[in-house]
Amino acid sequence: MEFNVSSAELLKALVDVSKAIPAKTSLTILENFLFVLEGTDLTVTASDQELTLRTKLAVEGKEDGSMAVPARQMIDLFKTLPDQPVSIRTTSDSSFECLWANGNSALPFFPAEDFPAIKMPGDDALCVSIPAASLVDGISSTIYATAEDEMRPAMNGIFFDIAPESTTLVASDSHKLICFTTGDVKAAEPASFILHKKPAGVLKAIVDKDGDEVSVSFDNANAVFTFGPTVMVSRLVVGKYPRYRDVIPQNNSNILRTDRALLLGTVRRVAVCANKASNHIKFDLKPGQLEITAQDLGFATEAYEKIDCDYSGADLTIGFKSSFLIDILSNMNCETVVMKFADARRAALIVPSEEEAESEKICGILMPIMVS
Repeated sequence: MEFNVSSAELLKALVDVSKAIPAKTSLTILENFLFVLEGTDLTVTASDQELTLRTKLAVEGKEDGSMAVPARQMIDLFKTLPDQPVSIRTTSDSSFECLWANGNSALPFFPAEDFPAIKMPGDDALCVSIPAASLVDGISSTIYATAEDEMRPAMNGIFFDIAPESTTLVASDSHKLICFTTGDVKAAEPASFILHKKPAGVLKAIVDKDGDEVSVSFDNANAVFTFGPTVMVSRLVVGKYPRYRDVIPQNNSNILRTDRALLLGTVRRVAVCANKASNHIKFDLKPGQLEITAQDLGFATEAYEKIDCDYSGADLTIGFKSSFLIDILSNMNCETVVMKFADARRAALIVPSEEEAESEKICGILMPIMVS
């Protein structure tokens, strides 16, 4: 195996796929990149058997071949090299060398046959295309609401609910629920899958938001995301996602409309004095006024702040966990936020103002807490 390549281009490919290299593994071959050279195409693959990343780059190929090369040493080496042509070639049955302008290094490699086969979707796989911007926005808007629940693994990922009219990405940890809906993704028939938060985070990091569409092919076990020269294969979360639409509160007669940044800043300031274990804060709502309070009786701390707002409805006192509310408000991009309440015991619906473009795309649901 022998080829010439730009050190900067190879480094970018290595860094992109390295996100699939496991931190710890009993299968040492997974600590390597798989290089496969065919003509002028070099394919680089990394995998932890749950998540696989593969990318292709153009090189000056001289002799086709394949090998598994040590990931950590390759990245460390190429990070120290300035951009220049590099020649990589095998020198024996178990070693290869990298040659650059005024130096070279020798490293071991392992047989490509030892690298595990990648499980792909079957012949019954469904295919959809998602605009890159919609995919990145959808993951960014929901991933923070996923859970860490060993008993209910379905809650540890993002639910892709694909319908003929639109597609909704959903995440929930049972305390808060976030839905992101886009009309850019449609399918001939309803379909769904649950993508674990780790591969979802990788997609968010490596998909170019300004790029073209992402092709998604999936069955009941695996999904393949293809974008540009890169392919991500992920094992899907097995399980049934809760009927999230049933918990979206309806007929909310008490409506608060206020500046999102103002509300977020107020909650953050008041929460400083909240009980560190519970993070409880209290909303006292009256027409035209919102008072937010918090206290920690154990440390004799308390805080309150009043803000002017547009509130219509009955006088209402309702409690929330401040960290959850901060998460939701921080991950919305709107200027004006609307909170809708039925009463102090039922979940609050949080959406952007109807006048803003995001209003139909995202909504948050936050469970209240009992207040004294």
